[in-house]
Amino acid sequence: MIGKLSGIVDSISDDTIILDVGGVGYLVQCPSSTISRLAVGAHAALMIEMKVSDDAMKLYGFASAEEREWFRLLQTVQNVGGKVALSVLSTLSPRDLQRALALSDKAMIGRAPGVGPKLALRIATELKDKAPAMMMRDDAGVYAAVTAPHGPAADAVTALVKLGYSEGQAAEAVARAANDLGEQAETSALLREALRGMAR
Repeated sequence: MIGKLSGIVDSISDDTIILDVGGVGYLVQCPSSTISRLAVGAHAALMIEMKVSDDAMKLYGFASAEEREWFRLLQTVQNVGGKVALSVLSTLSPRDLQRALALSDKAMIGRAPGVGPKLALRIATELKDKAPAMMMRDDAGVYAAVTAPHGPAADAVTALVKLGYSEGQAAEAVARAANDLGEQAETSALLREALRGMAR
């Protein structure tokens, strides 16, 4: 299996590139967020997800391991294949997708081409609890939760989990609170607002 490719970008089309690795051109499908960072003739290193079926072998390339993990997670949802997962990641950044799942924002997920209202609801429902626990490997080989909030939001989530709430419930409540109070809100304010929201 191929996990990573490094080479020179030979050509770029809408959602596909040809990456020249030692004289061999690999056809790699990429989300728009990855393609926007590439240039013909420039060196590129992509994290690769390889899909082998009876009639084809497809390579999907990502600028980061985080995007690749989201690509894998999306495909755990029924009726979400490589094409739809790529469409979602071309429309939403990992951070936007994380927020959409925390807030159960079906409309945001449904902005992706090929994702209708029913599929958007299924993605939001099935991944809501999986996303906070999803893990990724960073460049140093250390695993960290890609969806974990940072700073005061992380402290608020931790406090709610200690109070007995699930990580999914806590992440959703804090995301809603941060949405209402703003990204600069302090832990105590986020905690109060999250608890108030869950009591409604």
